[in-house]
Amino acid sequence: MANKDYYQVLGISKQASADEIKSAYRQMAKKYHPDVFATADEAAKKNAEEKFKEIQHAYDVLSDPQKKAAYDQYGSEDGPTMGDGSGFGGFGGFGGFNGSDIFSDIFSAFTGGSGRSGSSRNNRDRDGDDIEYTLRLTFMEAVFGAKDKEINFTRIEKCATCGGTGAKDASSIKVCSKCNGSGVINIQQRTPFGVMQSQRICDECGGRGKIITDKCKDCGGKGRVRKQCTKKVTIPAGVDNGQMLTVRGEGCSAVGKGANGNLILIFKIDEHPLFKRDGVNVSLEVPITVSQAILGDTIKIPTLDGKTTDLDVSAGTQSGTVKRIRGKGIKYLRKDIYGDMFVKLIVDIPKDLTLRQKAALKDMNETLAKAKYEQVEKYNKLIKGL
Repeated sequence: MANKDYYQVLGISKQASADEIKSAYRQMAKKYHPDVFATADEAAKKNAEEKFKEIQHAYDVLSDPQKKAAYDQYGSEDGPTMGDGSGFGGFGGFGGFNGSDIFSDIFSAFTGGSGRSGSSRNNRDRDGDDIEYTLRLTFMEAVFGAKDKEINFTRIEKCATCGGTGAKDASSIKVCSKCNGSGVINIQQRTPFGVMQSQRICDECGGRGKIITDKCKDCGGKGRVRKQCTKKVTIPAGVDNGQMLTVRGEGCSAVGKGANGNLILIFKIDEHPLFKRDGVNVSLEVPITVSQAILGDTIKIPTLDGKTTDLDVSAGTQSGTVKRIRGKGIKYLRKDIYGDMFVKLIVDIPKDLTLRQKAALKDMNETLAKAKYEQVEKYNKLIKGL
């Protein structure tokens, strides 16, 4: 991710709020998720995979207040690069700074601010991360929906022992003496333009404003623990491969007063041995005999609901003819209407005939010698013109 503009990767401005960053990430992740490119060629798959990694990394940085602050300040989430030990390594004495950050600090010197106020608050109160879960469904579960579909996943939750504080008890939490509880400290830097003042996240308390003197034994002072969860979810009828369903508040636990993340289900649908899906429409191939194709017939067609419906085969039906049965497809997600079913009729030519069957076929062929063969006649006319 070197030299990548994380804001550009997510398609947002540097002034984007935390909610805007999360929203942009969800849209981009949905667009380039590997499951969406499951049937694409290898080049497209590789490109989508690289793009998805960029999106994930950009969100990881911009959704973390400390990493974001370091990236905004130095152009890297790893912080400044010191070249000669003086704090201003690199060409012209501006080592890890990019141009916009230099002028941001200059502006801060005259206004008395840092241009990054709120970092400590965001560090104390941060929304929980979303969890993406690929949920495999059978063809029929996708068509008709599924109630109480059980899924198992791992998420970060608030520690039940300490209530998310990370401390053994209330007496184990002290106000940070270095930042006096603000979570930030003022830093003065000498530059060719004079002494510049800016704010940094307190390195003593990590921006929390508080110090834990005796940590919770179960979470080790983190306030959150990784836990295996089992949830039952309801899948609406008509979902398709690659579509997503958001279960709000079931993602990772928030930090402080932030909101819990969401559980995002990404559907992967199994194929059916008979039916093929195209949006809300379904298709299937049905073999018919030669006599059915020539003389016509009424045949039984299986439908998605397990029942059958009658289909008239016209006399003289050609192999590959497609018949449409309205309303026998898949339900629209947000409408109480259904797609259609398309039946492709395939004339099954018999093999390994007995001598008696061959003799009967020859007699029939002599009888039908003067019958009207439209496709044969059309072909003969074409080749005569060559």
